[in-house]
Amino acid sequence: MLSTVERFVCPGKGNGLRATVRIRRGQLVTSAEPLASCVSGKRAAEVCHHCFTRRETLLRCSQCKMARYCNAGCQKQAWSGHKRECRCLRRLLPRLPTDSVRLAARIMFALLNPPKTNELYTLEEHESHLNSMSEQKKQGLSQLASMLALYVQQEEDSNLTQEVTSALPPSCRDPLSLIAKVTCNCFTISDGELQEVGVGLYPSLSLLNHDCRPNCVMVFEGERLQLRAVQDIRPKDELTISYIETLSLTEERQKQLEEQYHFVCHCQRCNSKKEDGFILSGEEEKWQQLKVALPRLEGLKTESNWPALLESCSNLLSAAGAELPDENLYRLRVTDMALDAAVQLGQWEEALTYGKQTLPAYRLFYPDPHPVHGVQLMRVGKLQHHLEHLEDALDTFKEAFIIMRMTHGDDHPLTSDLRMKMEECRLEMDAQQSGRH
Repeated sequence: MLSTVERFVCPGKGNGLRATVRIRRGQLVTSAEPLASCVSGKRAAEVCHHCFTRRETLLRCSQCKMARYCNAGCQKQAWSGHKRECRCLRRLLPRLPTDSVRLAARIMFALLNPPKTNELYTLEEHESHLNSMSEQKKQGLSQLASMLALYVQQEEDSNLTQEVTSALPPSCRDPLSLIAKVTCNCFTISDGELQEVGVGLYPSLSLLNHDCRPNCVMVFEGERLQLRAVQDIRPKDELTISYIETLSLTEERQKQLEEQYHFVCHCQRCNSKKEDGFILSGEEEKWQQLKVALPRLEGLKTESNWPALLESCSNLLSAAGAELPDENLYRLRVTDMALDAAVQLGQWEEALTYGKQTLPAYRLFYPDPHPVHGVQLMRVGKLQHHLEHLEDALDTFKEAFIIMRMTHGDDHPLTSDLRMKMEECRLEMDAQQSGRH
């Protein structure tokens, strides 16, 4: 951990992280490698299990048939972390463990040879929140704990099983406690475009508390987590992130935080609720129809039924009419799904129309630089560029670049990609000008 942060006790919240120096907006606060991580099961066939790069073709581990790698180099570097897991996966075939079970097991294996790092927060200190969980949630975690015990059990080597267990801190030797700590404290690892690729445990950064308008954001380069400031931060100011997607109603955010993280949020944004009026702008009868339709639309998206999704979204948005503002939350969610469907179907003009409709809401609801806003602008810019709306594309890329320099930094691959897109637009515009003379 960099010397820019320190652990402290935050009144009303417990442990937290705060700045030790002045940090400017856009600055890297700190970065960290995980104690353990794993690729999401649903991405197992498309993401390298070592460097977390998404590729169309990957080498498959010949033994467990699950782990995949870019090349022999990645496979060799991953072997020290994969060899015990590989044995466990082979014993469980054809069943596969859940992501949380795999991550918990990888934590157990990592602690056999713990890395020499100066963590501010040990695994022993991580909260399990078992005492504040509902019986139903505890029951679900108990099933995962049973799967973990089965998964790591090495019948042919009882000494190894004992060695793995004894390497754990006392409070983590019970599988239920370990699983609870993992599910409450792990982070979703995403690629540059914010698509989930895996999960990881970053012990010191588990100290970060939540705020619905945080002063920091997390982005990833491979499995390396970067914490970047999106507001100016003074020495002794608490560092905060958002645990959830913040573009939602106060009631929805609070419900999700209480169910998933076991606390009631009392941040300034939750206490004022002033944004809820914007989010639900327009005639209630109109947006209620969109709200009711969302679960069905999500189902179509999960099934990749893009023609049906696009038709449904288009019909709903037409029925809602122009009286329902683009800033309405449910109109925005349906428009975003229409954009996804149109892109998947290669209907570029329609995709661009939907993409442009989302931007006023993103500008309104993300007043600080935010990766979600930057990525959305980049998507729209790519559509404009593809359709040869070069001046518009360059303007959109420039707007995205201002945000992404803050949220991702100058050296992130996505920022470099954006810089290249802007240069392509300029060169093509110059070529057009030359052709006219």
